[in-house]
Amino acid sequence: MNKTFQTHPLDLHEIRSRVASSLCRKDLASCACVSQDWNDSFTPPLYKSVIWSKYGPSIESLERNKYLIRQLTIQRPAYATLSWTSSRDKLVSSIMTYSTLATLDLRDNSIGDDGAQALSEALKTNSTLATLDLRDNSIGDDGAQALSEALKINSTLATLDLRDNSIGDDGAQALSEALKTNSTLTTLKLWNNEIRDNGAQALSEALKTNSTLATLDLRDNSIGDDGAQALSEALNTNSTLATLDLRDNKIGDDGAQALSEALKTNSTLATLYLGYNNIRDDDLWYNNIGGDDLWYNNIGGDDLWYNNIGDDGAQALSEALKTNNTLTTLDLGGNSIGLNGAQALAEALRPHTLTTLDLGDS
Repeated sequence: MNKTFQTHPLDLHEIRSRVASSLCRKDLASCACVSQDWNDSFTPPLYKSVIWSKYGPSIESLERNKYLIRQLTIQRPAYATLSWTSSRDKLVSSIMTYSTLATLDLRDNSIGDDGAQALSEALKTNSTLATLDLRDNSIGDDGAQALSEALKINSTLATLDLRDNSIGDDGAQALSEALKTNSTLTTLKLWNNEIRDNGAQALSEALKTNSTLATLDLRDNSIGDDGAQALSEALNTNSTLATLDLRDNKIGDDGAQALSEALKTNSTLATLYLGYNNIRDDDLWYNNIGGDDLWYNNIGGDDLWYNNIGDDGAQALSEALKTNNTLTTLDLGGNSIGLNGAQALAEALRPHTLTTLDLGDS
């Protein structure tokens, strides 16, 4: 069947595009190999054809079963690394309207700030989603700010996973403002972003008034003593946070002391992770990190991996363990603890609740 096109004779790109829309995948591939100009015209419809052939049936199935789906994971397309296009924007926005969807996993899809903004708009009207996983998606401050606007409105999301992105000070500030009013989010994961001290200080302001967040993951964010001190001030008044993860940061003497003082008054924090920081044995000895804190705060799990605690620190911990009756797990791997420290711990643990003690690489 012959086709005619009413186009300007010099509009070759338009001609090629119209031709492409009528060709099968095999012919599209052949035309795309002719030249760079032809490749530019024929590659987009070729990708669309290939991807639809692979994922189209699944997408149609989603539409048919949208009233039954409760958990959905969307993986990166196998044929190309695609940016967040308008078609994917519409697809995910449509998925967010499913009346039973409670968990959406979009990890490692390179959605970027544009994708986060599209999701934000959908979250503002969604009333079922409880868990959203956006880890490793190249989301920066703009995307975090967009999601924060949604958190001010959304009333169902309980877990937001933003690990392995590029969220910095501005994004943390926006999330902080959202947490001041949000009343449903219980878990916020920000591991491996660019929060640093300023971001930690912003989040600390939210923790002073937030009454629902139970888990905050701030691992590997280059948070130093200033950030730790700000968080300690928040812990003085916060009454809901149960788990705070500060592993692999840059917390040293001053930060350790501040956290120590906060733990003496806070009565809800159950798990504090401080591994891979710069806490030394004298911080433990003079500031009672892991000492009186274990008694005052009833911490049920303590991680002090790779902090150069040494024998003096181990002996300080052992003194606290003699009176503490709640600790169940103590991780002291990689802390250069020698015979004297080990003996002190052994003496303290004879009549104790501790069930797991890790001294690996010590």
